[in-house]
Amino acid sequence: MLRLLRPLFEPLVLLHWWQDALLIIPRVVCGYLLTAEFGVAKFGLPWSPADNNLELFEVAFWFPNDVAAYGGIFALLPGFFAWMGAASEAVGGLLLLLGLGTRVSAFLISCTMLVAIFMQQLPQGMWNTLPAAGFLWAALPSLVLGSGRFGLDYLLAKPRRHENA
Repeated sequence: MLRLLRPLFEPLVLLHWWQDALLIIPRVVCGYLLTAEFGVAKFGLPWSPADNNLELFEVAFWFPNDVAAYGGIFALLPGFFAWMGAASEAVGGLLLLLGLGTRVSAFLISCTMLVAIFMQQLPQGMWNTLPAAGFLWAALPSLVLGSGRFGLDYLLAKPRRHENA
């Protein structure tokens, strides 16, 4: 079973170290902003503002109502989708920042940003989609490549190294 999951967690290592170093920038910036600025408003983490009154892993009381307003399946399970969206931003952002479970985190962040773009922001106009689109575009390289050589996935998986690296 672990052999089947290994490709999901083993990062691709690019030919030169500086290529991996260049790709760490959007991963770290995206991860930091999601976990420290956007996710903490909706999801309880140790660094969530005290005035949000959120317990650990608790979703803000208002967020399921916002999710239910999207209609369809979101209206059927607003608590579940609110928790998943908030957790993917807050916890997924932290994991993306650390390069741990990078592809899984990038996938969940990408799904959350697609929902934010099409269900939440696009009805208010194209310009409102830009922050979510930015996070989506920043997560896509990590979805394909994983953490590269600058992440915890690299240290844990000990990927095969390219001879010229």
